[in-house]
Amino acid sequence: MRAVAFTAFGAAPEVTELPVPEPGPGEVLVQMRASSVNGFDLGVLGGFLKGVYEYEFPVVIGKDFAGVVAAVGEGVNEVAVGDGVFGVVMRPTLGQGGFAEYVAVPQGYGIARLPEGLDHARAGVLGLAGTAALNALDAVAPEAGETVLISGATGGVGALAIQLAASRGATVIATARPGAETEFVTGLGAAHAVDPGDLAAEVRAVAPGGVHAALHLAGDGAAVADLLANGGRFASTVHFTPEDAGERDLKATTVMADPNPATLALLAAEVVEGRLRVPVAKVYPLEEAQRAIADFTGGTLGKLAVSI
Repeated sequence: MRAVAFTAFGAAPEVTELPVPEPGPGEVLVQMRASSVNGFDLGVLGGFLKGVYEYEFPVVIGKDFAGVVAAVGEGVNEVAVGDGVFGVVMRPTLGQGGFAEYVAVPQGYGIARLPEGLDHARAGVLGLAGTAALNALDAVAPEAGETVLISGATGGVGALAIQLAASRGATVIATARPGAETEFVTGLGAAHAVDPGDLAAEVRAVAPGGVHAALHLAGDGAAVADLLANGGRFASTVHFTPEDAGERDLKATTVMADPNPATLALLAAEVVEGRLRVPVAKVYPLEEAQRAIADFTGGTLGKLAVSI
């Protein structure tokens, strides 16, 4: 099968031929249709996850997946050959990934059925970003009328978080530069766009007493936390915790995405029912996955998809 993999720490990912994996007990073999680029992939490529995961070279890039069940291992009874599925590759080691024609994943975690009305392209970018956005928002639990600052709002997680927060009646303040970025975030439901280059002044102009909650998806975590009112809620997907959380009575949470089947099914239903838009900025063929990764590092408006 064709796959985008790298063979050693420091090596560049390349399109290569690898054997089709065999699904083990409790595993599902997915014939891939789509995946996407996530920040996790940059961490894998950079070797930053040494000590956290075992690297089984050659390591295939790609955390998201969407496709069709091609085979099942012993004991699999939740899906069958021919079923459409999507989710997040949640293997215990780094080796198999979504940038390949096939991937084997556990049946009980990180996978959900693909509902009618959700195509592979959107499903292939939804799993990790959607889960991170929903988990982060649940951590700060905004109520109707409260202000929520989203730092890193133009990326894949931020684009979904804006919509999820606005749907709960929150007033969303999203980081975005003037022009296309501002149009992007306000089009998704942000009430205010603030330039990250003048973050404090622009947020204070909207919320002089501070915001009720903040999602730190990118940018300076301390600067974001400083804009919370005392007693506010803070969630970070990049594992930042404000040093003064205790003295300011802040509820601070570091978020690790939990793509359980129920969460994936909820996200899919939101998309199918028209309440959640999945903004796909560009779709790359598998052969151009390296370009997709390079473009991702430069910043995106929404998600970059890879078609297999």
